[in-house]
Amino acid sequence: MTELALKGAPVDRARLLRLLQDYGVYAGVAVLLLVNIALTPHFLSTENFRTQAVQVAPVLIVALGMALAIGSEGVDLSVGSVMALSTSLLSLYLGYGPWVALIVAMLGGAVIGLANGSLIAFIGVQPIVATLALMVAGRGIALVLLPQLKDVRDPGMSSLGSGDLFGIPYLVLIAAALALAVGFTVKRTTFGRQLLAIGDSRPAAQLAGLPVRRVLIVVYVIAGVLAAIAGVLATARLQASDPTSLGTLMELSAITAVVVGGTPLSGGRIRIGGTVAGAVLIQLLTATLIKHDLPPSWTQIAQAVVIVLAVYAARERGKR
Repeated sequence: MTELALKGAPVDRARLLRLLQDYGVYAGVAVLLLVNIALTPHFLSTENFRTQAVQVAPVLIVALGMALAIGSEGVDLSVGSVMALSTSLLSLYLGYGPWVALIVAMLGGAVIGLANGSLIAFIGVQPIVATLALMVAGRGIALVLLPQLKDVRDPGMSSLGSGDLFGIPYLVLIAAALALAVGFTVKRTTFGRQLLAIGDSRPAAQLAGLPVRRVLIVVYVIAGVLAAIAGVLATARLQASDPTSLGTLMELSAITAVVVGGTPLSGGRIRIGGTVAGAVLIQLLTATLIKHDLPPSWTQIAQAVVIVLAVYAARERGKR
């Protein structure tokens, strides 16, 4: 009996770790919701839910691009700087009309993504090094273009930032549409299958004749464009362009959302549903700490703890 129990213990532990990685993020969201319902005044109000949804939208959009990068066994540390660059470009070109400014901002994100992907795919620079370089360069360019905060006075941007459709903010609708599009791409397209194969084993993917370089470049271009869209939406919501602070530490929030959502840092797997839940978890955690008068630094500490726990669970599962 004792021997059978001992043999069964590792199995139970492995099952627990698997459940933690697959469903822990949803349990975390549920726990935070229950805590806030019990302890936070007016948490169940419609206005509060609207505020939380609007604030999580840019984080989710950036996290979607980060999920693609991590799924390819890489990472993109430049996403915060791309947001800063997009807000600078948006402000500079808004005089030509909101659509022109939006396209230019997205092109800026695509250029940064192309640079990241080229360094990784053609030169062989490690993703963390390549995107770190563009993280520094991107914010520097943003500050050269727009050295200080500037108000954004445009009816189109104002409508985008505060408008809604049937009571659902445009920002939330855009984030939901992008999540569905990325999820469909990963699960139902040849590109998605190639991406997962490359993340699982790049040498094997090359031997199988997959277009590894092209896929990697497209991954980082998509990540750059999504970060630029997030920067535009954040600018529209704030009605101001501030390249000094916009996107600061966004890479931390995005990585946290992706990893906590069950996408392993080793690549080869992407969980878009988990990423959405991870972004919601980060937003609820931040809001909970703020509403209970804890300093913002506690949010960063909490995110770091969540990342460590998620990586530990993935590491232990990988051993079995």
